[in-house]
Amino acid sequence: MWGLAGGYAVEQFVGKHVRDHGDIDVIVYRDQQLEVQRWLSNWHLYAADPSGSLRPWAESEFLPYGIFDIWGHTSIQAWQLQIMLTESEGDRWFSKRSRLIGGQRGDLVVAYRNVPCIRIEVQLLYKARNPRSKDDLDFETCLPLMSAGAKRWLGAGLEVLYPEGHRWQRFLSKQLTA
Repeated sequence: MWGLAGGYAVEQFVGKHVRDHGDIDVIVYRDQQLEVQRWLSNWHLYAADPSGSLRPWAESEFLPYGIFDIWGHTSIQAWQLQIMLTESEGDRWFSKRSRLIGGQRGDLVVAYRNVPCIRIEVQLLYKARNPRSKDDLDFETCLPLMSAGAKRWLGAGLEVLYPEGHRWQRFLSKQLTA
């Protein structure tokens, strides 16, 4: 299971261009990372290890829990790809931020306009950590198009991760009561 993530997943969900992007984000289950490495064998790939710094990702090296991102480029010296590793056990996936947040492994990626993408509510939950203006724009663009179930899921995830409150919760509440 690989799926488009980040801003391009948002655009697949809403069906239009929302903003410019610096790279392409892809979500991959941790247990499939070596398949990705083989598939991208002609790329320059770097593990975010420790978080905030990069080191070359050695051939056939299985990246353990704690390393969540892989960055890559081809021949140019600009980042083109971010691979985000997602956790799973058996048939369930879970968030790196809380094992209380997760679901069925087969339900994390869905097709938006025939492109496999991370579920929009999950993508927005990841963007909620330290939302930048582009994350707020993605949230505002997606919110009116989200199902009530997706809004409830996002709201519940925000409650788990931010028990003191999150600014997106009031917008979700308005949408659910409207």
